[in-house]
Amino acid sequence: MSATLRRCLDHVASRRLRAASSGRPALVLRPRHWWLAGVGALLAVIAAAAFVQHYTFVDTRIYYGAVRSWIGGNPLYAYAAPGTGLGFTYPPFAALIMAPFAWIPDGVMGWGSLLVSVAALTFVLAIVLRPVADRHGWSRGRTLAIALPVAVLSEPVRQTLGMGQVDLVLFALIAADLLALRRSARAERAAADPVPAGNAVVRRWRAGTWAGVGIGLAAAFKLTPALFIVYLLVTGQRRAARTAIVTAAAATLVTAVLVPRTTVQYFGAALWQTDRVGRTDVSENQSLAGLLARLTDTPHAPAAAWALVALAALVLGLARARQAHLNGDELAAFTLVGLTAGLVSPVSWTHHLMFLLPALVILADTAWHRRLAGEPTRIPELRLVAAGVVLLLTIASPFWFVLHRLPLTSHYADGWLGVVAENAITLLLVALVAALPHRLGMDLGSRGPSALPPPAQLIDARDGG
Repeated sequence: MSATLRRCLDHVASRRLRAASSGRPALVLRPRHWWLAGVGALLAVIAAAAFVQHYTFVDTRIYYGAVRSWIGGNPLYAYAAPGTGLGFTYPPFAALIMAPFAWIPDGVMGWGSLLVSVAALTFVLAIVLRPVADRHGWSRGRTLAIALPVAVLSEPVRQTLGMGQVDLVLFALIAADLLALRRSARAERAAADPVPAGNAVVRRWRAGTWAGVGIGLAAAFKLTPALFIVYLLVTGQRRAARTAIVTAAAATLVTAVLVPRTTVQYFGAALWQTDRVGRTDVSENQSLAGLLARLTDTPHAPAAAWALVALAALVLGLARARQAHLNGDELAAFTLVGLTAGLVSPVSWTHHLMFLLPALVILADTAWHRRLAGEPTRIPELRLVAAGVVLLLTIASPFWFVLHRLPLTSHYADGWLGVVAENAITLLLVALVAALPHRLGMDLGSRGPSALPPPAQLIDARDGG
């Protein structure tokens, strides 16, 4: 641990001791607060129902149409959905997971996936918001109840729910590893605090031993989360990295044994055919490749330019994630990795960009904390404005107002204002990867009694930027 971070945590401990001795009541989450979260979830489902009317679970119908065709003896990656021509793009492990549900009608499966996705979103928000609520003295249940409907209105979530996508479930798997890493670090820093007795699996979960399983499963289901394995290696979290690699490899090998021909088809051909998911320049693709294709007004990005820009974004994102990890803000580190993955992937539909949500939380938290601390600079106000801009862009998604389709309409048809609007989410991702703040000791200083003295309210020493 760096000397700076150690001094930060010592300062946190002294502030918490003073808070505890001041007679202020400790922050306690009472069960009666959770009914508010239930109300928030209900409002979220009602809002999601409106999205379904527009998107009609289109991706659910494509996925399960492909899986049913595959079960019927046809090649999985040869399927083309009627009307769209789109097919199955995930690894064969995903098809195996979906196969047991193929007999369920599309509509029922779509609504089932919607409810599971809302539950997954609730789980993620609870993980992300808990330390923030604790250090500001807010009720966890009330904070979650407010955040959930707002999150459902965001572009990534509403597209996931309306299309019947799986991104929120993968988001939850990755967030579970974030929670496990927090618990693992807590156990390492407080070895004298025994893990409660009970079932061996439960004990391992509470100690964070299973960190990496969620990332491994997500990477086997969809390749993009594999960047989190690279992050674990870069930050020296070797046990979690090994667990993630073994999990992903085991899932892939089992799939190869069960369906060898389909596995060869995917890794030998389908994986490299990026045009199977559509042209790169379409407005909904908010990756760097999409940005370059639209700027050059061509269907696909120039290969050399994209490789250079993507490599630069990858190095910057991983370097900043590593620094956030070293400074004790694992949430910011995970968020930077997730945002970077969205940038460097050849195709990033907006329902892939779930890490915009924790980025918004981090910006709002740092701004609010610095404002409460009475910082004399304009940084708190600027970060509040930045949080507002992120929220506005994530909900409004300006590209929907300036959709262009080559060769019918040039991406410059609406002038430079239209160019900015069409690429607004990509530019936002670039700005966040370059400038998202991290908070010194945030996760290390918010792990409760075993890490630091019992809190009345968690206040960290300062925020790192």
